[in-house]
Amino acid sequence: MQQTIRVAMLTHNYYPLVGGSERQLMSLLPLLAERQIESIIVTRHYEGFSRYEDVNQVPVFRLPAKKPLASAMYTANSVGLLMKQKNIDVLHAYSLFSPLTTGVLAKQLLKKPIVVKVLRGGVAGDLYRMQRKRLGKTRLRWFRNAVDRFICISSEIDAELDAIGVPAEKRVFIPNGVDVERFRPPSPDEKRKARLDLNLPENAPIAVFTGRLVPEKKVDSAIRIWPEIRAQFSEATLLIVGDGEMRARWESLAGEGVVFAGSVEDVTAYLAAADIFVLPSATEGLSNALLEAMATGLACVVTNVGGASDVITDGVNGRLVDPNEPTALYNTLQALLANKDNIAQLSEGGLQKILSDYRLTVTADRLRALYEQVLNQKSSNS
Repeated sequence: MQQTIRVAMLTHNYYPLVGGSERQLMSLLPLLAERQIESIIVTRHYEGFSRYEDVNQVPVFRLPAKKPLASAMYTANSVGLLMKQKNIDVLHAYSLFSPLTTGVLAKQLLKKPIVVKVLRGGVAGDLYRMQRKRLGKTRLRWFRNAVDRFICISSEIDAELDAIGVPAEKRVFIPNGVDVERFRPPSPDEKRKARLDLNLPENAPIAVFTGRLVPEKKVDSAIRIWPEIRAQFSEATLLIVGDGEMRARWESLAGEGVVFAGSVEDVTAYLAAADIFVLPSATEGLSNALLEAMATGLACVVTNVGGASDVITDGVNGRLVDPNEPTALYNTLQALLANKDNIAQLSEGGLQKILSDYRLTVTADRLRALYEQVLNQKSSNS
């Protein structure tokens, strides 16, 4: 029987404040539990939330972190909590910011190994932002020496860590995964029902975006070209699923055929209703929304940022477009909508890529192996 490993997950946000990273963690925790990983969540407290609760049988500690000293408060309170948790084996930080600062300090006090998941690469990514912070380069040098393993979810992040001197033996590639039982291609009847239930046109081509409506997602790129798409494909619908600070602004730009669904608990019906997934982001880590869309059998059109090129081979299992070329998104969508056979080909290619390389169960197995590795290394060094 496997040894039980107890892991403290340190993260800025957690349920009910969920973006891609938080949803990935929530999906993984039951699978980790099946692999004898007992987890606790250490996150920030926000007004209106409980300071402590069990979420799906996982203890969640929400600790005070009030501005202007939010990061310092979170770190101090988290280290104090972890000092009282006598049975923690591994510390796992999410991002290079206050969760990792907390984790490294706790490592030094508790003498436990620490791993960190770097959430995003490129412009506005973890390393880019940290290098521009006061004392950021000093902190990165500290992290480089103190962290046992850096989890890379994309080749881009791996290259960035290499560039700042993180040795290859400290970098491990564990991309995000997707639940292929929950996200799967719908039957024709299921697609028809999803469109009927969501009041969407039964026979029109439908493109969907799912995610936070924040500036870096650049959903306005798709909204602005939609009148030209509609001029050629009269009932074509752009379905935008999610909420965020840019929603009101982007709704004001929307014309005929653009539908805002708002925030939804479960995106599966919206993906089932669609034919194409669109992700025009300026920056990403490895998009969970992209993996979910590919698993659902959608033809995916995404900007070539973050981990997109790790998952998609252009023209084989999706389309990659230049984020700096204004007409690229329009030209690619126009060509795809004009060729249903190409949509079917990309859909099948995307699904097969997910089934072979990006199952969530594989991610859970890799994390279990990583925790065992750093614990064995600690034992051999003791």
